[in-house]
Amino acid sequence: MSNEATQPNPLDESPQYVPMSIGDWIITSIILAIPIVGFVMLFVWGFGSNTQPSKANWAKASLIMIGISIVIALLFFGSIFGVLINLIS
Repeated sequence: MSNEATQPNPLDESPQYVPMSIGDWIITSIILAIPIVGFVMLFVWGFGSNTQPSKANWAKASLIMIGISIVIALLFFGSIFGVLINLIS
């Protein structure tokens, strides 16, 4: 019986996943802090093909949270505006 099926192929050149370093996350946070550039970069990181999987997932989750926050803020301010309109009338 041959052990070829259980032995890893040394010629397999599939890219190995390397996690992001702390320095990479610090640079990511600094870029995200720039007002318009940070928002655009979330789309680039989330849907770009050259982004590490952990950063892509984080960017997608951040965009989802931003969307949820906008909806909640619109509902909140809309209800406050409605109450104020009723008080004035």
